[in-house]
Amino acid sequence: MIIPALDLIDGKIVRLYQGDYAQKTVYGDDPQSQFNDYNQQGADWLHLVDLDGAKDTSARQLDVIRELLANTPAKIQIGGGVRSEQDVIDLLDAGAQRVVVGSTAVKQPEMVAGWMRKYGAEHIVLALDLNIDAKGNKFVAISGWQEDSGVSIEQLLDIYKPAGLKHVLCTDISRDGTLVGSNVELYQELCALYPEVHWQSSGGIGKLDDIAALRGSGVSGVIVGRALLEGKFTVREAIACLAGEDLVGGQG
Repeated sequence: MIIPALDLIDGKIVRLYQGDYAQKTVYGDDPQSQFNDYNQQGADWLHLVDLDGAKDTSARQLDVIRELLANTPAKIQIGGGVRSEQDVIDLLDAGAQRVVVGSTAVKQPEMVAGWMRKYGAEHIVLALDLNIDAKGNKFVAISGWQEDSGVSIEQLLDIYKPAGLKHVLCTDISRDGTLVGSNVELYQELCALYPEVHWQSSGGIGKLDDIAALRGSGVSGVIVGRALLEGKFTVREAIACLAGEDLVGGQG
C-alpha cells in the first residue's frame, strides 16, 4: 500500500531535511486539496505529521486537523508530539484512524503499551527511527533524532508484542528526505523476524525503482512524501508500480 505523507507547520505543507526545523521547504498552503488529490488517485490511507505539535504539544493544530479529516474520505494516521493519553484521545476524537507515537513509545513503553490495550492496537502506530551502526545494531533515536536512546529495536518490540502490536512505521534516519532509496535489506530482515507486525517503510523514496525494490520485502505500507510533492511520480504511478504494473514514462 502506498501511503502519501504531508508534514504541516502553521497549516502549510512543508518538508524538513533530516528532521531539522532550520532546513525547511514549503510546498504549499492547501493541504486539503493535496490530500484530496492523493485520495482521488487511489490512496486509501494518508499520513499526516503535525510538526507544530511535535515541537510544542500546546501548539497542536487540532482545528486544522479536524477540518482536514472531516473533508477527506481516505483513512488518516497522524503523528507529531504524541506524549500523553490526552493527545491520543484528542487525535482519535478529531477523526484519526491511527495515532502515530514516536519518542514517547521509546521513553515510556509500558505506558504506550497500555494505550494499545485500552484503545486497540489497530489504532496505535509505533514510529521508530533507527540509527544503524557499523556492526548492524539497530538503535532507536528519540527527540527528533537528536538523541540515541541506547535501546535496540528488538528490545522495544519485546515489550510491545504482548500488548498486541500491529503497526510499526520504521525509518532508517540516514535515508530520510534524501531520495536515495529505501534500506530494503532492513525491511526484509524486520518483516521476516516479526511477520505478525504490519511494517511501514519510510525514508529515501525518490523514484519508482525505489518502490519496485520494496515489492518482495514484506512491508505492508510505503510512506512517500517529498518525491510526490516534487513531482518525481504520481500516486497513481506509485500504486501501479508497487503492484507490479509499471506505467510507461512513470519515472517523472
